[in-house]
Amino acid sequence: MKPDKKTTSKVLTANRLNDGISVWFTGIDWSVNINDALVAADAEAGSALEAVADKATAVAQHCDVVLIDVEQTANGVQPLKLRERIRAFGPTITYDTGSFAANYETRSTAANVEAF
Repeated sequence: MKPDKKTTSKVLTANRLNDGISVWFTGIDWSVNINDALVAADAEAGSALEAVADKATAVAQHCDVVLIDVEQTANGVQPLKLRERIRAFGPTITYDTGSFAANYETRSTAANVEAF
């Protein structure tokens, strides 16, 4: 006997057409903070969010409107896929640490910019 599939929570995400910023549907409006997102914990709620996605695409204020898999943790809503984590929280590296940091200042100085 196969175990039951765990139901994954979902949120609705998109990109605003006017500036390309990632946004999440709150149940009323769109927010740039994923922790404001309305989380669909079951299939019925997911279907309701799909209907919102269809309307958002038709109104043409947002593009790439999709439901993504998330989990709710003590730190808030966490997308399950790396692509969506990057959209929600930014790059996976910082530019002020490690070997990149040692060369970062010299790469960004006006003298180096003029050399190109």
